[in-house]
Amino acid sequence: MIYSSAVSHPLVLALFADPDAAARGARAIHELGIGREAISVVARNHHEEKALARVMDATPGAEIEDSRAAARFGELSAVVIGVAATVMPGVASLVAVGPLAAELGEVVGHLAGSLSGVLERGGVGAERAASWQEAVALGQLLLGIHSVEGRVAEIEAALAQAGALDVAVAQWEGDQPG
Repeated sequence: MIYSSAVSHPLVLALFADPDAAARGARAIHELGIGREAISVVARNHHEEKALARVMDATPGAEIEDSRAAARFGELSAVVIGVAATVMPGVASLVAVGPLAAELGEVVGHLAGSLSGVLERGGVGAERAASWQEAVALGQLLLGIHSVEGRVAEIEAALAQAGALDVAVAQWEGDQPG
C-alpha cells in the first residue's frame, strides 16, 4: 500500500488484551498489505512499545501519545529530579540522575501528553478515551493503523476478527506514513 502525505486521514484504533492478541491484530493488518510504517503500537511505556513493535513489524506509538509534549516534560522533570537529588541530603543515593530519574521523567511526560487527550482530539469520545488510557496503563495494548478512507471498513473487520476488545476510528491530523 502506498501512502501519501496528507493533512488529515483516518486512524483505526484497536484495543487488545495482551501482546499475543495484539500480534494477531498486527499480522491481520500485514495480510491486508499494510506495511510497518502505518502500524503503531501503544503500550504502558516506551520500552515495551519498542520491543513489541520490533516483534510485530510495526512502529512504536510515540506519535499517537503526543510525545513531543511528553518528551519536553519528561526531560524537564528528569533535570529537576537530578537537581533535587544533589541538593537534598540522602536523596542523591536514592534518586541519582540516571535510570530512576529517567523513568520518573517518562511517567511525568506521559501524564503531560495524555493518550486520552490525543484520542479525544481525534474524535474518540472522552469516556472511551479515558477508559483506553487506563487499560493501556494496566497492560493492554493499543494498535493504531494509519489508513485511507476506502480501507477503513476492512481494517476494522480484520482487527475485530483478530480479537480486538474495542475498535474505533479517529481522524488523524498530520502526515501519513510513507
